[in-house]
Amino acid sequence: MTRTTIIRVEDAPGGAAIAGAYVESAKPGITRLVTITAAVGFVLVALTRENWPLAQILVTGLGTILGTALASAGANALNMWYEAESDARMHRTKDRPIPSGRLSPAQTRKAGIWLSIIGVFVTMLLAGTAAALICLLCVVSYVLLYTPMKTRTIWNTLLGTIPGALPPMIGAAAASEGLGPERLDSPVGWSLVGLMVVWQIPHFLAIAWLHREDYARGGQRMLPVIDRSGRVTSVVIVLTALLLLPATLAPAFATPSLGAATLIAASVTGLAYIALCARLAITRADRDARRVFIASITHLPLLLLVMVADAGATALLA
Repeated sequence: MTRTTIIRVEDAPGGAAIAGAYVESAKPGITRLVTITAAVGFVLVALTRENWPLAQILVTGLGTILGTALASAGANALNMWYEAESDARMHRTKDRPIPSGRLSPAQTRKAGIWLSIIGVFVTMLLAGTAAALICLLCVVSYVLLYTPMKTRTIWNTLLGTIPGALPPMIGAAAASEGLGPERLDSPVGWSLVGLMVVWQIPHFLAIAWLHREDYARGGQRMLPVIDRSGRVTSVVIVLTALLLLPATLAPAFATPSLGAATLIAASVTGLAYIALCARLAITRADRDARRVFIASITHLPLLLLVMVADAGATALLA
């Protein structure tokens, strides 16, 4: 399949510029968040294991982080390759590497394929087969399920929660005991997956609300593009924000090392987030959609940090 035939690569860009373009094609912000959530899943499960040699912990942890990061970078590059024509029509994405001519579609596609393969292989080699299978599922669902559905159905956001939610399970599977499918039975990992599924919906809908005209220009069927009044979008945002509160509390009940600190942080941040989403539903103003978006990218890292600190403190005091 030939894509983006109207796009050409700039004449002889410098090596640093090419390297920067490759990094940009990996969507560093998304790759960083995906890697962090995988690392959190690993840490929370690893802290519950007894008699696990430090050398094995370090090797497995490194494999989880490096493999997840590489696979995520590869999937993001393939997403950019697939969406290059759409990106060229949208103001917020027209300066990405392919539309701007800093990378060719072929360069981006090859980088994406190799990074994905290497990432899954590193995960399998250092973190185990179970973790690698989840890692592979993340790549496949992001590239072959979510990405093509963005121009076909408003349900793409829900489909996109699959690759976005599974990374904590990569880490949880890597840190779990056993050699087979039992490593996929971690209540800790699945509680974090549930949290990530719910968190993504109001987060992405807030972005889509802010950029609804741009998404329409790019031919992407986000809910706010179809729901011009914002009524349905606002209801979905509020309902998922309400669901997010029990979803953020669930890891505390699934993880023995999490206690009052996590429960308090989840409750306070969850209630504040609900209030911001409710305000957006009332006003349907862009400024309130921006507040919901900013709150979402503050709420999750803060909660994950509290979880790791809470579990670490419990382990040290045990």
